[in-house]
Amino acid sequence: QVQLVESGGGLVQAGGSLRLSCAASKRTIRNYAMGWFRQAPGKEREFVAAISWSGGSTYYADAVKGRFTMSRDNAKNKVYLQMNSLKPEDTAVYYCAASTAVSGSRRDPDYDYWGQGTQVTVSS
Repeated sequence: QVQLVESGGGLVQAGGSLRLSCAASKRTIRNYAMGWFRQAPGKEREFVAAISWSGGSTYYADAVKGRFTMSRDNAKNKVYLQMNSLKPEDTAVYYCAASTAVSGSRRDPDYDYWGQGTQVTVSS
């Protein structure tokens, strides 16, 4: 099974940028469609972005469309989430996830493997 480790989170002021990375090990991510989710305190985990196996298609939640960009580098076994124009409501733990069967899904159950998460805090 693939193991996923997120990095790149931190504290940033509103309007700033962060780039999250998700490094995969034990298996190549070429076999997986990938997604980013987030969970804010007291809220359910929600979809942020997803990318197809080849990277040719990307999908975004309305709340982040135009501000966040998801990409993947299969040669490096990594996926990324570039987050610009950050807002306080983007504060959450961000999770990377891998799906063996479904590309572009916004649903938690469609993802088979999850990282431990990285904290993103946006101050106003």
